[in-house]
Amino acid sequence: MRIPGPERQEDGGLSAVAAACGLHRYQLHLHEAYGPVVRFQLPGAETAVSVADPVLLEATAHLDTRPEKLFAFLDPLCEAGNLQVLPADEHTPWRRLLLSVLAGRPAHERHFARFTELAQELADRWAGQIDGEPVDLQQELTALSLRMICGFALGGAETDTDRVVAAFEEVLTEHLGRLYQVPRADPRSAERAEAALAYLRATVDRVVAAHRSGGRTDRSDLIGALVEAGQSPARIRDTVMVTLLAAHHTTGVAVSWTLHLLGRHPDVADRVAAELDQVLGERATPDYGDLRRLTYLDMVLKESMRLFPPGPYGARETTEDLVLGPYEIPAGTTVFYPFWAVHLNPEHWPEPERFDPERFTPQEVAKRPRLAYVPFGIGPRSCEGAALATVEAQLVLAVLLKRLHFRPAPGHEVTPVERFVLWARDGIRMRVRPRDL
Repeated sequence: MRIPGPERQEDGGLSAVAAACGLHRYQLHLHEAYGPVVRFQLPGAETAVSVADPVLLEATAHLDTRPEKLFAFLDPLCEAGNLQVLPADEHTPWRRLLLSVLAGRPAHERHFARFTELAQELADRWAGQIDGEPVDLQQELTALSLRMICGFALGGAETDTDRVVAAFEEVLTEHLGRLYQVPRADPRSAERAEAALAYLRATVDRVVAAHRSGGRTDRSDLIGALVEAGQSPARIRDTVMVTLLAAHHTTGVAVSWTLHLLGRHPDVADRVAAELDQVLGERATPDYGDLRRLTYLDMVLKESMRLFPPGPYGARETTEDLVLGPYEIPAGTTVFYPFWAVHLNPEHWPEPERFDPERFTPQEVAKRPRLAYVPFGIGPRSCEGAALATVEAQLVLAVLLKRLHFRPAPGHEVTPVERFVLWARDGIRMRVRPRDL
């Protein structure tokens, strides 16, 4: 059976994506028009098949190859080969090593106090805003998440965090500009990005040298684990760069969208505040063990990432023919994962655009297919940092919502757009005030 989809275009689908204001919205339009499985043209891939049915996704969950052309924009960040497209025999041990650090409780607990300090500093600053001047959540919270992951990736080593943050922003802005073909306003931007990248790699080298000279073998430390595993200097530098890239915007964006939704649903925000008061009492911040007890906060975060998944899509490539329901997918096809379309599939999410944290009670979760909710991807190429990102987001939300009220800034429109992550075009501006006022 032929897979349904739009007519082929001479420009490889670029104009269709542009007309939809980005690939993520294009996917929503495609699945609304053609159903749960759609054939379409994807810039960087000759043929792509998008799958928004969580039951059919199960047949693709084993795929362990990414389309190289779609991730080629990351090539300049990696010296020892693009980590996003490593072949399975290299990727599997590398992934196992990352999971041993990023997904482990010892690593989370080791860095939890520092993460808490950083979140408190932001809460202090926002609590002191004069006359409730609106804050730009996206800008502030993505900077916070980068500071957190810098500390985690560099193992708490003595580094100029502000300079690392600025350098990484320089690199990211340049390479995202190339990806989305944004004209350069400054002809020296590429030169500055190269200098920033050289500084970041030199910083990693210095931390690695300190580990080796000091004989440190703490496996809750990303660089320490990589050194102990005998990874090459280039692979260590690449891993730190990719970790910064993956974790930089995602956590900050997830928290921003969550506060955006809570600001528009004060009844839900009040329930979150009541839970925080019950679990924490007079304490301003949670302990690591408290996060498990913040069950409603966790439901709110999950519902937010359903409606606004930080990474709105993923992709794999078939290495052999694949049967997908009534369709045959030939080898070499790009299988596209439209997370946003999956999360808004009305077959599994009644009134899909409605914000309702009760969708994530254990009883409701048990009614849905396993892959109906995939904010961190699926299969052997899913996000290794999912557990760490969740801890960071829960902590930041707990610290902020224990002390502060968030309300939408009057007249400010929030519009999701594609910017590597699901970004708000003009920011997410909100008025903030202490809860006791």
